[in-house]
Amino acid sequence: MLETWVVAPTCLPVVLRRCHACASEHFRANGKFRVNANHKLIDAWLLVLCTACGETAKLTVFERTNVRSVRPELLARLHDNDLGLAAELLQDPALRRRNHIALDWTDAWRLDTGGSDHLDRAVIDISVRFAARIPVRPVRLIAEGCGLSRAEVERLIEEGNLVSVARLTGKLSHDFTFTLKH
Repeated sequence: MLETWVVAPTCLPVVLRRCHACASEHFRANGKFRVNANHKLIDAWLLVLCTACGETAKLTVFERTNVRSVRPELLARLHDNDLGLAAELLQDPALRRRNHIALDWTDAWRLDTGGSDHLDRAVIDISVRFAARIPVRPVRLIAEGCGLSRAEVERLIEEGNLVSVARLTGKLSHDFTFTLKH
């Protein structure tokens, strides 16, 4: 029987970008946007605050865009300071590239395993779903979900008792499955 685990965000990740005021590299997004219109052109930014000095930085969502080309529901979400929109935009690789930022997901996600009653079986098939693109080491997820140490998980991989089509070393941010044999 296939069990499903979910990696879900608990809050917005920390934005990694150098602060021009204090040289800190950690910013916190709180879902606030700034929208500026000039005749038929519109600009929009996601505002982030430096965690050290509180200085505000703007992450460009779009700039010098014709107002008619912006979907009305997007514009409404920008004006409403929609926290969900901020989360969606931070997940957008194009926005991260355009603004030269990276994300730090430390302490911003949780693993929902649905309980530990399946762990006593001899063979466990588990599907791991990601609710957002959160880069996590599969060894860490498996260790946390099964109540093992990372060294034990790595030993199980070496012995062939923990197998997956996905590479279990490094970081993953997409769905994968694995089989664990006790």
